[in-house]
Amino acid sequence: MDIKTASALRRLRLVSAPEAVSFLLLLVCSVLKRTTDFNAVPAMGALHGLLFVLYVLFWLDAWNRTKWSFGRAAMYFALSVVPFGGFFAERKLKEEAQGAVDAAIAARARKEQKQEGATA
Repeated sequence: MDIKTASALRRLRLVSAPEAVSFLLLLVCSVLKRTTDFNAVPAMGALHGLLFVLYVLFWLDAWNRTKWSFGRAAMYFALSVVPFGGFFAERKLKEEAQGAVDAAIAARARKEQKQEGATA
């Protein structure tokens, strides 16, 4: 995995939890708007909209760079529109990124070992 792919996964992971929190807060604000005089829906809606747009942009970038299957990419998109889904996406992206980093480190170690063997 190259640095740009790792960065794309990291960006998507870092925006997934705040997007999930904003979605849940928007749901709470919607209920409060209908049951009380408190109306924070416009502000929370704007914040959630911004975070959702960022999530979609970062999701598209990650999909392009990682070459996910359609099913995997669809899963990450679906998690952005399900309450608490962003928290699950963050956890899965962290595992995926760590696995990719481990694989890159192992590949680099094999390459260096091969180069050392060639010079010996």
